[in-house]
Amino acid sequence: MVVLAALTACGPYQYYEGTGIHDATADEVAGGWENIEGTRVLLREDGTALFEKLDGRGFDFDDGWRLSGEGTWQLTDNDGGQAVRLALTARTRVESRSPSPATGTPAPEPPSAYAWSFYVDRDQHDRLKLFFFYGDPDNGNTYVMSREAGS
Repeated sequence: MVVLAALTACGPYQYYEGTGIHDATADEVAGGWENIEGTRVLLREDGTALFEKLDGRGFDFDDGWRLSGEGTWQLTDNDGGQAVRLALTARTRVESRSPSPATGTPAPEPPSAYAWSFYVDRDQHDRLKLFFFYGDPDNGNTYVMSREAGS
């Protein structure tokens, strides 16, 4: 019984280790990325980045803030696969994805600096895509960034 309780308390994505992709290059990752919610990220070849309306990862997504600003990026590789690490170092704007639920408590202040880790994967056409998990890890919701049109 105790083993079953321990197994059901953690979702499959809570301990996700990566996609197994190890062949992406920094040149391939550099450029513009977007998602269907209007988020845009520009990863420059010099390791700097511009962020527009980037949501929080994990449970931070539930707070509803979207950050814009400047920062840095780096392509990393470990046993589980590659990831793109983004760091917002200069926040220029905060927006709200949706009205905060009426919980009776004020929404938390959005961070002035923030870090994301996007898993690197390939779609069925061998094109790169970047993603992270958001919300409850038991749900396995993914926030996917695709190559921006013309980038």
